[in-house]
Amino acid sequence: MSAREVSFTTRLRRAGAAEPARAERLVAEILEITGIEIDDPATAVSYLADPDAGLLQLLRLAEAARDQGHLDTLVRMSRTRAGAQLGVLLGGSLALGDFLIRHPAFLEDFERWPEGEPFTAVDTRAALLEAVGANPRDPAPVATLGGAEGIAAMRIAYRRALLRIAAADLFEHSPPTLMPDVGAALADLAGAALDAGLAIARHDEPDHAATRLAIIAMGKCGARELNYVSDVDVIYVAEPAEGVEDARSLQIATRLAVAAAKACGGMGVEPALWEVDPNLRPEGRDGPLVRNLASHQAYYERWAQTWEFQALLKARPAAGDPEVGRRYVETLQPMVWKAVEREGFVESAQAMRRRVEQHVPAAEADRQIKLGPGGLRDVEFTIQLLQLVHGRADESLRVRGTLDALARLRAGGYVGRPQAAAMDRSYRQLRVWEHRLQLRKLTRTHLMPEDDQERRILARASGFATVEYMDEVWTDIRRDVRAMHLEMFYRPILPVVARLSADEARLDDAAAKARLAAVGFVDPAGAYRHIQALTEGVSRTTAIQRQLMPALIGWFAQGADPDAGLLAFRQLSEQLRGTQWYLKLLRDSGTAAERLARLLSTSRYVARALLASGGEAVTWLDRDEDLVPRDYARLWREADAVLRRSNDPEQAITALRGLRRRELSRVAAADTLGLINSSAAALAVSHSADMLIEGALRIARHKVAEARGLEDGLPIRFAVIAMGRYGGLEMGYASDADVQFVWDGDAPDGQAIAVALAQELRSLLQKVGPQPPLEIDADLRPEGRNGPLARSLASCTDYYGRWSDPWEAQALLRARPCAGDAELKEAFVAMIDGVRYPERLPDNALKQMRLLKARMEAERLPRGIDPRRHLKLGPGGLSDVEWVVQLTQLRHGHRYPEIRTTITLDALAAAAELDLIARPDANQLRSAWVLATDLRGALALRGNARDTDVLPPDLKELGVLAEILGTSLTGSELDERYSRNSRRARAVTERLFFGWDEDSR
Repeated sequence: MSAREVSFTTRLRRAGAAEPARAERLVAEILEITGIEIDDPATAVSYLADPDAGLLQLLRLAEAARDQGHLDTLVRMSRTRAGAQLGVLLGGSLALGDFLIRHPAFLEDFERWPEGEPFTAVDTRAALLEAVGANPRDPAPVATLGGAEGIAAMRIAYRRALLRIAAADLFEHSPPTLMPDVGAALADLAGAALDAGLAIARHDEPDHAATRLAIIAMGKCGARELNYVSDVDVIYVAEPAEGVEDARSLQIATRLAVAAAKACGGMGVEPALWEVDPNLRPEGRDGPLVRNLASHQAYYERWAQTWEFQALLKARPAAGDPEVGRRYVETLQPMVWKAVEREGFVESAQAMRRRVEQHVPAAEADRQIKLGPGGLRDVEFTIQLLQLVHGRADESLRVRGTLDALARLRAGGYVGRPQAAAMDRSYRQLRVWEHRLQLRKLTRTHLMPEDDQERRILARASGFATVEYMDEVWTDIRRDVRAMHLEMFYRPILPVVARLSADEARLDDAAAKARLAAVGFVDPAGAYRHIQALTEGVSRTTAIQRQLMPALIGWFAQGADPDAGLLAFRQLSEQLRGTQWYLKLLRDSGTAAERLARLLSTSRYVARALLASGGEAVTWLDRDEDLVPRDYARLWREADAVLRRSNDPEQAITALRGLRRRELSRVAAADTLGLINSSAAALAVSHSADMLIEGALRIARHKVAEARGLEDGLPIRFAVIAMGRYGGLEMGYASDADVQFVWDGDAPDGQAIAVALAQELRSLLQKVGPQPPLEIDADLRPEGRNGPLARSLASCTDYYGRWSDPWEAQALLRARPCAGDAELKEAFVAMIDGVRYPERLPDNALKQMRLLKARMEAERLPRGIDPRRHLKLGPGGLSDVEWVVQLTQLRHGHRYPEIRTTITLDALAAAAELDLIARPDANQLRSAWVLATDLRGALALRGNARDTDVLPPDLKELGVLAEILGTSLTGSELDERYSRNSRRARAVTERLFFGWDEDSR
């Protein structure tokens, strides 16, 4: 063996030949037969998907061409584009190579095909009809060749046309680009075969003129996206010729339909093309093969199942009488777009998709290009469902083709641009793989091959340099398509839109205004102006808002104030117009749009917070975990990071106040949505105040030290003590922070430093700025407003030991260190424990407490207010419950550590457990306190930030509060429940607070 021969063999191996020595012999034989001189045969071989099979096919074709007198054509083609197309065809399709070998005369076709115009539906139909001797121009062509002879002629003409499609497809340097044209050409060719088969059937049916039969293509053929080898789904519809009875027409049409299907898919001298599948017809296999148009219409109006309307989406007249086919589509297509109004339409479609997935054999699932996860069906089902749901109101979506529909869904904002691009790209590639696999032997398959050699051939045929790269793309496509399918096909807004009536789904003037008025908008005209502002125009933003708006209207209507909700939505949408994520989140999220509508139409407080957040708070609505209030440790980590990053005190305090605002927004949203209860909300609000005060104290220490020239920092320890509802971790959204300031140290000017520090801290927290302030109230300090703003620990010890009144000991029951020096906080608690948990109540303490409570009820209640409606100071209100609990703590706290807590409900529960308060009494007190607290929170969320203590008398407003609380109560029922609870709590208070005998202690 010469060095040159070894070199050629090696080059053939590098060109892709699996058996290079055999390939070398085949090349030699081909050159010997044809006499062709090729400078570099190995390079020519490298373009073949399967070099070994391609060379063998070319040798067999050369022999056949020589034997039948067509060798000159083959030789002439060798240095032309036609020859290159022939080569890739032989290397990509064994079946079509065999066909050419049987019919080498068709080699001349390769030279006649015009470059750039590979597919023409009219020419294809004409070629097949002329092959059976029919006139393409006749309205009902009749073949001159019948029976087996006509069928063979038609099938040969079909495959002759298929050569042109396959050659252009395999020769294309970017197969995904050409894929839609290939699918359309195959569908047109199938239609031509049906027409030719029908012409043959007419030849064999003497009475064919008595009926007008149309063949309606369904599925992929109807959408003009057919495979090389696939069942052709059809429905038959027939109308009688003039003067013919319908029954006779249908009998003849049925014979014609059977014969036409047999011509395409029955046994014969030439292999069958594909099976004609009529099982999508009404009643499936149990129904008549052919119906008239009226029968079809009656069936779809009365009996059709949901999936049958989805199937009709692809219906297209493909063969037979064009007028009957056109009338069929015009009659039934409108029903497709009404099907979505059926009960459970979306859920039914989703269930059907799950059933299809379940029928895929487990062993094939990872190789299924069509039915497996991330396969073609994921793309097609997703697009069809979006079409059916939104196409009722948007007629631009009423198209048959998958990629055409995807492009329109993208243009309409129903699918995001990145998703649409990825889905388009993935679908094209999946179809290319499917086509290449079927072309190889013209067999029906949708499975990625397991054999290594077959995988290598597929990779080369599809334009991939290596099998490994093809596998990587296959994995990526399956993952991405599956993720997009799950996101879009199960998009929660789809069932909502589907449940709307046709009028509700539209946003035209009359229908929209009528619906707005009917669902509870007070100003339908004004609301419609907002809708117009949001939905008119051609931008993607307005397109997405058009698809969201019908569902949003319904959700706004479920809220307390639909008009305010819509206005707030417009304001928020205009604020976030330039963002990429906002409307995509609302469209694709499972919960965000409905939650946003509920919040905006229910809570003015939350609506303002969402607007102030710059959109950040909207992103939380997609996931429950993002709405869970942050605990103190997590809040402080964020605050600490802010303080470490910032050297500017103003920037730092602004950032800290922004953290608190963000957390209040999160808590209020979760509270309004019913994800947390009022106690959890109060705890989170209190923790956000703790975080802010701790961080502000660090800034204040730095500023005071700098102002006093103290380079080593302040020479005192300092702590902030939370008091009142803040100390009890029961703050509301608009609550002030009741505190007192305490310090310790030996510095001579310690008092002055402490006062300066307290003043600076209060200034940082309260002054006007870009973020909301936290008002500080220090009036519960020793001596109240008359005492120093800050006291030393020693001074506090002396004061509480000698001068304090009983009410101050009571106030200390809520004292909780919230910021500052840890040791000082512990020392302060140890000091006050002896004051607030005395061994025995001081003389006259109970009398003074009763007098003070009576004076508070008389003096602090606003004038003109029914005391029974005051949630805090009214009979059975918060104050009643808290004073009963606090009296119990004062009496028994020294003996029972379990009740030593600043939290009202915890203390009440412990007292009941210890039988210090009878269980029935405790239950009454708890119910009254919780309801009053819930109502105060609801009033704050409603937007009454500074008027949260008075229960409104208006029943409608009470109904709003009931809705915020997540109950099904009416306004009057809520009013009655509060009255009942407060009456019972007041009775307990009268007995346990005002009726308790001091001498019995």
